Parts: sequence; structure tokens; C-alpha cells
Amino acid sequence: MSYKFDPENPFKSERVRTKKAPQSENGKGLTIEPFFSTPGVHPFDQIEWEIRSAKISSDTGEAVFEQDNIEVPVNWSQLATKVVASKYFYGDTEGGQREHSVKQLVHRVCKAIADRGLKDGYFATQEQAEIYYNELTWLCVNQYGAFNSPVWFNVGLYDVYGIAGGKHNYRWDPQEKTAVPCQNSYEYPQASACFIQSVKDSMEDIMRLATSEAMLFKHGSGTGTDLSTLRSSREKLAGGGKPSGPLSFMRVYDQIAAVIKSGGKTRRAAKMQSLKIDHPDIKEFITCKTIEEKKAWALIEAGYTGEHNSEAYDSVMFQNSNLSVRVTDEFLQAVERDDSWNTYAVTTGKKVDTYSARELMQLISEGTRICGDPGIQYHSTINRWHTCPNSGPINASNPCSEYMFIDDSACNLASLNLMKFRREDGSFDVVAFKKAVRLFIIAQEILVDNGSYPDKPITINSHRFRPLGLGFANLGSLIMSLALPYDSDQARSLASAVSAIMTGAAYAASAELAQLKGPFEEFEKNKEPMLKVINMHRQHAHDLPETHCPDYLRNAAKDAWDEALDAGTKMGFRNAQVTVLAPTGTIGFMMDCDTTGIEPDIALIKYKLLAGGGMLKLVNKTLPMALERLGYSPDDIKAICDHVDKQETIEGAPRLSAEHLPIFDCAFKPKNGKRFIPYTAHLKMMAAVQPFISGAISKTINMPKESTTEEIQAAYMEGWKLGLKAVAIYRDGSKRLQPVQTDKHKDEKARKAAEVPVGRPFRRRLPDTRHSLTHKFSVAGHEGYLTVGLYEDGQPGELFITMAKEGSTVGGLMDVIGTCTSMALQYGVPLITLVDKFRHARFEPSGMTSNRDIPFAKSLIDYIFCWLGLQFIPGYADKNLPNRTPPATAGNKTVNTTARELVEKTKDLAHKIAEAKAVGGNSGNNKKVKTTEARPETVPVKATGTLPMDRIGGKPPRIGPMVSVPIVTTVGAEDGILAEATLMQQFNSQFEHFGDDAPACDICGSITVRNGTCYKCFNCGNSMGCS
Repeated sequence: MSYKFDPENPFKSERVRTKKAPQSENGKGLTIEPFFSTPGVHPFDQIEWEIRSAKISSDTGEAVFEQDNIEVPVNWSQLATKVVASKYFYGDTEGGQREHSVKQLVHRVCKAIADRGLKDGYFATQEQAEIYYNELTWLCVNQYGAFNSPVWFNVGLYDVYGIAGGKHNYRWDPQEKTAVPCQNSYEYPQASACFIQSVKDSMEDIMRLATSEAMLFKHGSGTGTDLSTLRSSREKLAGGGKPSGPLSFMRVYDQIAAVIKSGGKTRRAAKMQSLKIDHPDIKEFITCKTIEEKKAWALIEAGYTGEHNSEAYDSVMFQNSNLSVRVTDEFLQAVERDDSWNTYAVTTGKKVDTYSARELMQLISEGTRICGDPGIQYHSTINRWHTCPNSGPINASNPCSEYMFIDDSACNLASLNLMKFRREDGSFDVVAFKKAVRLFIIAQEILVDNGSYPDKPITINSHRFRPLGLGFANLGSLIMSLALPYDSDQARSLASAVSAIMTGAAYAASAELAQLKGPFEEFEKNKEPMLKVINMHRQHAHDLPETHCPDYLRNAAKDAWDEALDAGTKMGFRNAQVTVLAPTGTIGFMMDCDTTGIEPDIALIKYKLLAGGGMLKLVNKTLPMALERLGYSPDDIKAICDHVDKQETIEGAPRLSAEHLPIFDCAFKPKNGKRFIPYTAHLKMMAAVQPFISGAISKTINMPKESTTEEIQAAYMEGWKLGLKAVAIYRDGSKRLQPVQTDKHKDEKARKAAEVPVGRPFRRRLPDTRHSLTHKFSVAGHEGYLTVGLYEDGQPGELFITMAKEGSTVGGLMDVIGTCTSMALQYGVPLITLVDKFRHARFEPSGMTSNRDIPFAKSLIDYIFCWLGLQFIPGYADKNLPNRTPPATAGNKTVNTTARELVEKTKDLAHKIAEAKAVGGNSGNNKKVKTTEARPETVPVKATGTLPMDRIGGKPPRIGPMVSVPIVTTVGAEDGILAEATLMQQFNSQFEHFGDDAPACDICGSITVRNGTCYKCFNCGNSMGCS
């Protein structure tokens, strides 16, 4: 059966005895029916796979990570490949014991969850567990959804490979009914990324928090703590001395975080520290980071480097955490009235200081303007939506501010890719979406008691409350693909409805789980307030505007919440919370999402690094989808996309109506344009979604560089009035970080150029008058003609591809393919190499052909190069067409010529090129081609680094290697590194204008882009401060 699929285990030598999952004793379990998967067929067998290599280069050209022979689905991008290989594959690259296939990764996670579900009684039979495994595997491998990073890091290593972890963390013991130490941390893996920890006003507990935070950072998670429980520096110690106050201990926590990279290698520490607005040290807390920022400025002016994590900023404090002030409705009302505000002693409750509420708010806004901190969390609003107020208030959040719950709690996250649920006609597949929500909620619930946690209180509360954090990604892409402006009532209504359906369906699934396993332990204590909150969600769903929201979505949202309230009233809920909107930085890359959370797209033009080297310039694939939906003709779409490709902005595009410009506005101003989404639109989008999310939203509001303190204050006040739970604002260019230099290798390149003489490549030109061969073809109804110009010896030297539909995107692409092929042939690339490289490329159009020898083509490229091989390479047909009759031989001389013999025929040409001392090297494809002759150390064409031709292609990872032109590289290793650095320079240049002070990635050094309250890297997939 498919459930027993057993991929190659690279860790057989480490295998320990694992327990077999027993059948459910009571015969009760969840009913799981096949919907996504096909009964009797493993999900892996329903998609096509290929072998690739993954290499992550730093900004200096050095290889940060490299792994070959990686098995991935054909339709996964190269970035997704790099993310899973470098971050989620387990094992040592040098030792040989390492995962090498997405099959292994997805299988071990999904099998472990299904096995644990069977063991714990979520599934009554092995057959139900098998169906669940197939459904979850199908969703993950087809990029419909993904768990947060710790799940991919840790889950299944014991269950599938038998790898035993260390003795640390705590787990819930159902027999002891308490938290017990873990003897094997992979048997109970840490699956949560979000933690909230408390701290008591004692030295022992203050140091206990420091240790606990350090262990969380080590294992790849983030944490948040509210420090309002610590007595202020204005109070007294029992012995009469003066307390240190929260800021002194913040310095301790900051330095611990500074020396521990999250996950040990992948991310810097992620943490949130907050202080309530009535704490006596609130003014010092508000201004602490501003003061440190000004110290960094002084160091930069004195000559110290100002790059991220460099001398200036490493020398000042509070750089390793986000800071937030917890403000109440009463305080914000006092700001509006310009009233005074009192602070109160932590130990006695007596009044300590009186400030102007408006002046405190101005200090917060000024701090944000200068350095981005502190942000604001709306304490009253957060607790108004609290499902468990009788168990304690919500005092803190995780680092990214999306998880907000009681102290000493944890949340495991997952996200769904919204674009996967968009139908061809633009409608949203509500049924499939709700089924995916249910499957992921079940998985996340199973992980709660099968995971481990850093200390006993978090373990106990995770069991008692069982909070989950399902979210989504790609909302921005969905909105643009439907031709809706991000800043519009229609887009906001769409976002509201989708969020409402997700959380309503998640609570309905939680109620179903409660019927089977019982409500979470603290439910009865909090039944009335929780049902009140559920009804608040339901009321907002019923209030969705009829004028802006499609009827089917609005009705689905109402039905989801009616069902959730009805089921929860009867059966209770298994989970205190079910949804959040996280940044989904790394797992967003894993799902090939263009946008994360509720973020809009960052730009209409993107550069993508290719599997075999080189880079491709692409127009955002949602752009043509939107234009087509707006009624533009194919010729209009091509003209507009050509303009965007050339100018890197849609402004001024021919044939584009001015009224449609807002649809294509992005988060950042384009290089040659002026339009971008205003910050007020981000606030409104958050407000549209927040009433339908259990937790909160990780989102940074980017404001222009010229924004004033007053404008920032107005934004904070507006966030409160709109009902948000938190707002983080970043003014572009506020910190004096030196921008990542994309030309830092300029001097080095100049030096190398001076040292190494650059030879001129040898080109064998065709005679002015030459013979040619013309072939008519048809692939899936797309007709065209191939004309091959011949040398005197009958070998091909040029290729012209003429499509019947002139001016089409496919026609333009074919023109470029013909030119590239012609240049490659004339510069000495053997035809066998080109054919081997480009055969089997898969993308539309594909289908039946008019050629009996090639009845089916996977793409136009597949057909063209297959035909070239059949026509000009002796013996190619015999080896590649199994049903073809072998040709007759003439005497002892065979007609067949092997690839080696063909290369031998061109040896004199290769020799001439080598004599010309041409520089360069072929860009490899994702599959290695075996040859018996050494390749000439030359590059066949003058390279420019990118070729902006696949402007609209929906599957750039497949098209990219065929149309990209590699960066010129020399033969020597040092020169190859230099060329790689040049490539990275061009790749990074696309992000230069997004922010004057975007930090460099702490893994590969590339420019990062703001994502939620964190940053993400488009080169290696790293998330700085996020999960």
C-alpha cells in the first residue's frame, strides 16, 4: 500500500528500535475520505521528478552550500529546491549520510504525523491513517501547504529513520499527566516555532529565562516576553537597595541572543520584548533603542563600518530583539484628550510618575521614526478577543507579533498557498480550501502532545490549551491575478472572506476533534467568553459587504462561522486558538509563493537564479493573468509585458488604460516609476482580515523616508481605531545601515582583468550563400517552420524558428531560442550537447504533433531539439525512438555515429577555439551529461548574465535553463568565484531600490527584503528573525 512507501534511508547505521503504531482501542476515529489524492496511487507517483543540484553562493561568489543529485518535483522552482536542500534536509553533506530527495522529506513528516495520529486514536484503522497520509502528502508535495520550519527540521527523524536525539526539553506524559523530561528529543520533536515566556521578579527566574531563551534560539525558534513583571529602577529592594530595572536585564538578554544563531546556523536570534505603558520605566524603555542608534551613528561617523552585524551596530545594545509598548484604550483616549498619564510601582501599586500621554506617544513615534522601534501592541483590543480570559490575560507575543496568547505557551504554525485554490475562471475553490484547512488542523493538533517544549510550564500549557496557528500565503498574488487593486474595497472584501472561511473551517474542525478527543482542558472554565469571541467572529462574517464581496464567498464565510458556533456550542473546541498570519518567509519560498501573509507583491520584475547557472529576468506571472481578465488581447498583453520587461515599470506602457494602473501597484516604487501602494492601504488590509484571525498579523507598515513623527503617530492611532492588535512601522532609511554594496567586487574584477589577458572567442561563420533545410511542424495546434542553415560539410550552423502566429509571446521566445542556438553552433558547441540539454523540457504548449517519428512533444523546445537530433546526429533515432527500425548498414561501414565520434569530428574546431584563448564555461543544466571527451575550456557565446525572454512563462524553472545566458567565467577556480560574484551582483541589484538600509543576509550576504516584521533573502531562502 502507498502508506508503506519507504524511501531510501540514508541513516540505516543509526536506526534504533521504533514502536509500531497500534490500532485504536475504542474503534472511534476521524473519517478521512480521499479528495486530493487518488486511491491506490501514491501522491509521489502522480507527479514528474527530476535530479538537480543546489548551490547557494555568497555575495563574494564563494559557495555557502552545495549538494548534488537532489530529487525534486519538476514544477518546483530552483529557489524551493535550495530552501529544502539547505535548510530542511537532515544529515551531513560531507559524510554522505544526508537526505537527498523531497520524497524523503515529505514522507518522513507526513508518515510520522499519520502514525502518531493512529497511535493516539485520531484514526480508528490503518486504512484511515493511510488515506490521511496520502491526503497530507499530496498537499505538501504539490505546494498547497507547508508546516513551519521546526516541523521540517525535526519531525519524523525518529519515526522513519530511527535517529535518537539528545536529552533535553520536556514532553507531556499521558500516564503521569504532567510534563516529564525528554529522553529522546527526536521521539518527541520540537515542532513549534512561536513561544511566549513569562518572567518573575526574582534573580533566579530572570536567569532562568535567559537559559530558556538561549535553548529556543539554538533549536530554531523565537520567543517573546513582557517585562512588566520586573520592578522598576524607581522602586526599592527588600534590603533597601535600588533595583536594576528591566533595561539592565534586557542588556543581558541582548548579549545572549547576540552570540547564539537561531537553529545553530540558520538565523539570528528572534525575540520580542514588551513593556506596559503604565510601568515606571516606560520612558527609558521607549527611548533605549533610539539612544543606542545614535551611538551607532557616532561610530559610523568616526569611521567604523555601518553594515548590518558589523562594527558600529555590534558595539551597541538592543539590536537582537523587537521592542513593543503595550498600550491600553485608556492611554490612547488620554492621548486624544491630551490628558496626563500615571505609572504605578510593580511591587506596591502606588503611583510613581505622571507624564503627558501625548508626549509619551510622541516619544514612541519618534523612536519609530529614528530606528523602527518600539512598535505598538493594543493590549485592550488583544484581550477583548481573548478566548481564555479566565485563565489569565494575554501579556505578550512572539517575535513577529502574530501569536498572542497566555504566558508560557507555544504554537505550531502552518500556511496554505491561496493561489493553488484559484480556479481557471478566477473563482476560489471553497470546498478544496476547507478540506485542506481540516487536514492541516488535524496534523497540527496531533503534533501538540507529540512534541517537546523548552520548559515544564510551556509543556503543561500547550497540553491544557492546545493553541494552533494555521495561516495563508500568496494573498497579494491572488488579488492581482483577479485584476483587483490591493488598495480597493473589493480586494479587502476578498481577503476578509478568505480569512473568515479559513478560521471558521478551522474552528469547525477543532469542534470535530473535541467530539472525538474532548475539548481542551481549560475550555469549561472559559466556555462563555470563548463562545462570545466565536460569535464576534461570526457577526463580522455576516457583516461582509454585499457590494464588494462575491455572493458565493460571502455565503461560504457565513456558513463556516454558523457551523463553527453551532458545533462549538454542542461539543466545545479542542483548541483555544486556530489561526494566525505569520510571515511565512522560508516556507513561502518552499511553496513557491510570490507573496507572503497579506503582503502585496514587491515588484513586477524579478530575476531568478537558474539550476544550471545563470539568471532569468521575468515579468510577474500574475501580470498577464490580470491583463487577460481585464479583456486585453494577446498582442496588447505582449506589448505591455515587453514594456515592463524593458522599463521595469508598467507606467507608460502602450495600450494600457490609465484606470488599470492601480491594479499593478506593488509594495515598493519601481526603478523607473513613481507608483507604489500607500502605507494606509496596508493598515486597511490588516483591518479587513484581523476580525477573522484567532491571533494577529505579522506585518510591518513601510512608510516613506520623508515621513514625520506626527504622521507615524497618526498611523498608530489609526491602527487602534481600525481594531488591529499590533502595528509595527518602519520608515525607509531610518537606520544608518550602509546599503549592501552590489558593486563591492568591482575593484577585484578590474584587478583580475588586468592580470588575465582576455582572448577573443572564435566564431565559425556561415558563407554568405549556403544551403538550408526547412521543416514544417505542429505541436498541439501551434504551427511553425524550422529553417536550418548548413555549412559546406552539411552540419547545421544556424536555426530560424518561424511561428504561424507572428507577434505572439511564443513566437518571440522561439526567435530568441533560434538566435541562441545559432550562436552556440557557430562558437563550437556540439549539437549533441544542445540536444541532450534541451530535450524533455516541459512547459506549455505541449501535446500531439504532426510528425510520425515524434508523436508527442512535452514542449516546443522538446520537439525542436528532438527533430534536430533525428535529422543531424547519426544513430540518435535508434537510441531515442524504441519502435524505429534500425537502419541498414553498407558493408563494414556503419551509418551510426556515436556522440563521442561526433565530438571527435569537431575536435579541430575546439582546438581553434582553445588557441584563441577564449574565456568562459558552459552553464550546466539540472541533469549532468556524460561525455568521454574533455570539453574545450571555452564559452560558446558572449554572455551578459541574463536573458529577459520568458516574459510570461508560467514555469520559469523549466524554461529558464534553455534561454538563460551565463555570466562569462574563466577556467581557473578563482575566476569562477569572481564570475559567481558578478552574477550575485546582478541578482541583488533588483532589490537595491527597495530600501536604503536593507540588511545583508546573515547566511549568504545578499540583500534582504522586508517580510512581515522580519527580512527574507531571495537567494538562499533565509528568514532573519522569522520561522
